[in-house]
Amino acid sequence: MASDAAGIRRFVADTREPRGWVTPRTDLVTALLGIWFGIGLMIDAWAHSNLTELETFFTPWHAVFYSGFTVVSGWIIWQVWRNVRAGRQGLAAVPTGYLAGLVAIPAFAAFGLADMLWHTLLGIETTIDIFFSPSHLGLVVTMTLIITTPLRSAWRAPDVGARPPLGRLLPALVGLAFATTLVSLFLSYGDALQFRPQAIVQAFSLAGDPAATPPGTGPRPVAVSADRVAASMVVTNVIMLSPVLLLARRWLLPFGSVTVMYTIMALMPGAQTAFRNLPILLSFVAAGFAGDLLIRRLRPSGERRAAYWAFAGLSAFITWSLYLGIASATGGGLPGVPELWTGAPIVAGLIGLALGALFLPDAVTARPLPPGQAVTGRA
Repeated sequence: MASDAAGIRRFVADTREPRGWVTPRTDLVTALLGIWFGIGLMIDAWAHSNLTELETFFTPWHAVFYSGFTVVSGWIIWQVWRNVRAGRQGLAAVPTGYLAGLVAIPAFAAFGLADMLWHTLLGIETTIDIFFSPSHLGLVVTMTLIITTPLRSAWRAPDVGARPPLGRLLPALVGLAFATTLVSLFLSYGDALQFRPQAIVQAFSLAGDPAATPPGTGPRPVAVSADRVAASMVVTNVIMLSPVLLLARRWLLPFGSVTVMYTIMALMPGAQTAFRNLPILLSFVAAGFAGDLLIRRLRPSGERRAAYWAFAGLSAFITWSLYLGIASATGGGLPGVPELWTGAPIVAGLIGLALGALFLPDAVTARPLPPGQAVTGRA
């Protein structure tokens, strides 16, 4: 027993070597396996939103979800084990950016076990209560840490400059976008992407029902009130714009970045509604393309505060103008209350501007990496 304990101590003892980075290809594989993980959750969200009778934890969609967790976790652990075999120990064996994901793996497994016990004892949630289950909240937090591993890896990687190409930044974009879908899933009761065009037009014509069922909790379209749609637009605006502003503060984003992120972000509400609201989802893909055009024109960055603020405000204004414009074009015409459909994009733009000011209150200057962190390494 004593010899075993001594062996374990030697194994985990930190060799105090500088932690290295994995290769871009390794980050790409991590991101691709994270897609498997994320798609599994979307299938599960579809089932909870569209199937009325769920009586067991052991379902095909749970199999896809937890198999995704298994493969991405195995891949992350393998990166650490490769370094251990090369002679590194302790934290020195964990690639930069991979520590939080590594720690989240056993935590996720524990919450998964708790979720199985919860469903066995208390049943399967099918309405808004699914977003407040303690086991589900634990799963979404730990899952976020796992799938954002490529983002943390790229954040200070020495080969990622201030203007990275899209291919180099893609794993980080994918990881952060899928993490954003987790947030949107657990705030589905305030998700504007789940409304159909007709419901939006009716709501902003004061024809909605204030007591309507939350979107995404059943297969039928329902009427909604104007204040419900307006509040959901605010919530969704903050959820979807914030990760873009985070990245724009760090890098001058390559063309296509926002389109990639918004396309991925639209998948979760699409899965929850079985893509019955396709025009609204496509409006966000178009908004992502518009955001890329704005970045090319304004070149927002942490060093260009005015351009950064302008991008934050204008991108939000354009996004929600497209949202209402496409809803009107496919949902029966302009809403009946001009103040609502003209003022809502302005409110969104002002919120975007406020977010820009919060993310970047003062312009920042580029700083070189500390000597101890400017070390590349194979993992």
